[in-house]
Amino acid sequence: MCGFPEAAAPTRFRGNVLRARTLRSPLAVVWLALALVAAGCGSEPESNLRASGETPSSGDSAAAGMTDSRPEVSAETSPGSERSADAPARASELPATSDTSAGASGEGVPASGSARAAASDRPRPVRPDSIRGIYLNAWRAGSRSRVDAALDLVRRTEINTLVVDVKDATGYMSYATDVPLAGVIGADDEIRIRDLPARLDRLADEGIYPIARIVVFKDPLLAERRPEMAVQDSTGAPWVDGKGDRWVNPWDRRIWEYHLEIAREAVALGFPEIQWDYIRFPDRPASEMEQARFPGAEGRAKSEAVRGFLIYTREGLADLDVPVTADVFGVATAARTDVGIGQLWEDMTDVTDALLPMVYPSHYWRGSYGFEVPNAHPYEVVRRALEDGIRRNREVEDPAEIIPWLQDFTLGDPPYGVPEVRAQILAVEDLGIPHWILWNASGRYTEGALRPIDGWGPGGEPAIRFGGGVVPASDRRRSPVVDH
Repeated sequence: MCGFPEAAAPTRFRGNVLRARTLRSPLAVVWLALALVAAGCGSEPESNLRASGETPSSGDSAAAGMTDSRPEVSAETSPGSERSADAPARASELPATSDTSAGASGEGVPASGSARAAASDRPRPVRPDSIRGIYLNAWRAGSRSRVDAALDLVRRTEINTLVVDVKDATGYMSYATDVPLAGVIGADDEIRIRDLPARLDRLADEGIYPIARIVVFKDPLLAERRPEMAVQDSTGAPWVDGKGDRWVNPWDRRIWEYHLEIAREAVALGFPEIQWDYIRFPDRPASEMEQARFPGAEGRAKSEAVRGFLIYTREGLADLDVPVTADVFGVATAARTDVGIGQLWEDMTDVTDALLPMVYPSHYWRGSYGFEVPNAHPYEVVRRALEDGIRRNREVEDPAEIIPWLQDFTLGDPPYGVPEVRAQILAVEDLGIPHWILWNASGRYTEGALRPIDGWGPGGEPAIRFGGGVVPASDRRRSPVVDH
């Protein structure tokens, strides 16, 4: 109906109706690990490198040539720890006169139960027909001056959506929560957004659509405070990965219940959409995973746990009538296995309202899609990865929308700027996919790559990186890659 492929067309919000279906080079790994630390990239902008021990079949077009081992550092919000450069060491260190202190608007006082009740009475923000989003970590979302900067960007450009952390990969909640288990484990000890309902009110006043990002199975705080819920080692103690992180067990229903409570509270506070992140098993090398134990697995495939969580939480949110979405590795659009982490496209696309593949070109291994340096081909890599997802969706009844995460950060050569970011956006739009979200851990986005609110100026649309160089955007239409 909008002139794009049928599988890419927005599906209706399905109201939670479910069907019953049940580096090769070590030096390269070290280089990527160091680069990730320096780059400050990633929502999980989890790497699209192959999970440990998984070898792509000859039919895996995107996966061919990707590494069989994971880097020692995954791209996280800060990265690696999710503590942003914006963050004080503890919430108690916030100075009384900081951006997060009370001001004329009344922000600065943690939301009470009455504030939650008032939030539930407000009209819910309307989902845009075309989501044009950016990510804002909780520390930035809690800073008035940094929210002001984000709002200025929204007013000047096509951006209409903000993805905001409700709970990140540290395990801490962003606000003063009433969820009982969160209080028991101290997940509300680092409040980053002092008055979340007031912040959401402000976004609503600006016509911005907010999405609640909730990190699930990477929760070192819960694993430490409630070790019986953690992934275990061979002795029965909490398993610790090679980076010193603890994970919770995806098979444990108590974990599912905890996050369902968080999501319901987020909706009550004013979020109109839930986005699950880290819906997966740890992505560590086989040598580490050999020691990991997952009580309750009983020999079942990891993808069953991921699917089970999505079904359980979607049903648990059905009465609230909100879209429920999930972030996935970019390689999930092509890989015919769960790449060792439980993310199998077909097991997720029919039990979510949208899947968000993180198709960052910098995260694809040398040789992916036939490119020696995938990072130097942002248009081609994003387009081909999403074409894989569209084809997979055609094989499933009532699939989810595809909303890609795009790369607005530099990791390796070439440095990413206007040509690289705009190229990715055009790759999405050329496929008829109406939505996209940019990721930058620091919250600093490339404005020149975004369509101005009043349209492009006299110079027209900026040049893009395409075909190995920087060319006029119109050149992409004269290349065979468009017909790939």
